[in-house]
Amino acid sequence: MIDNRPATDVLTERSSRVVSLAKLHRASVRRAENRFLAEGFNSVDAALATGRASALLVRDTDTERHADLVARAIEVRLPVFRVTERAASKLSETTTPPGVFAVCELVTTTLDEVLATSPGFLVVAVEPREPGNVGTLTRCADAMGADAVILLGDAVDPHNAKCVRASAGSVFHVPLVRESDVDAALKRVRSAGIGVIATAMDGELLLDDADEALALPHAWLFGNEAHGLSEQVLADADHRLSIPIRGRAESLNLAAASAICLYASSRVRNR
Repeated sequence: MIDNRPATDVLTERSSRVVSLAKLHRASVRRAENRFLAEGFNSVDAALATGRASALLVRDTDTERHADLVARAIEVRLPVFRVTERAASKLSETTTPPGVFAVCELVTTTLDEVLATSPGFLVVAVEPREPGNVGTLTRCADAMGADAVILLGDAVDPHNAKCVRASAGSVFHVPLVRESDVDAALKRVRSAGIGVIATAMDGELLLDDADEALALPHAWLFGNEAHGLSEQVLADADHRLSIPIRGRAESLNLAAASAICLYASSRVRNR
């Protein structure tokens, strides 16, 4: 019988295991090793619940605080390691390390696999660069019942620590796709019978009047935080939709706009 109780020895920041895992802060290493670090209770909890975790690390002073996570890891025979405060700081990308980490396999899937499920509601971000926004978008997509989140073009890695934290575990719940060719990916989405809806300030359709479009299979397109969607992407969309702004704000950021749009889709598809 394998004993997976937390190791008696406490790993320091100089431990070869800690040094190796800390390298996962780099996207190139994550891709090469097909694994990433999830930190914090919500992310580790979701990693364990979905079977994505391959090991657990807990700060020595937080072993009792995270006793439930440790027990669950032991139950499924995952190795559990205790680490020092300085080791936790080396593994974390936050100012205040959360004290618990899971080593996980990458969560991304392919566009073909997503389209094969006949999705009714997709979330597409074109060249998003801010990891916190992608994490929030993923969390919102999860909450509103979207079938997948698709990141197109030169997009941030969804396994980025800030992205994973902002998703609060949702990166483990919603299929995530990365595609470098924006035009080719959108053509494949349309070929699958999914309408493309682009968010735009001057859209010909208001969100208030979009129920008919939202009742059909559709994909929401959200643009880059700084530059929005290109004119070509906007021109090729089946609908250009705008969110009515009735106050004095000039615009909405990606997180706010996506939350409003995805709620509208959820409302229409679940009534």
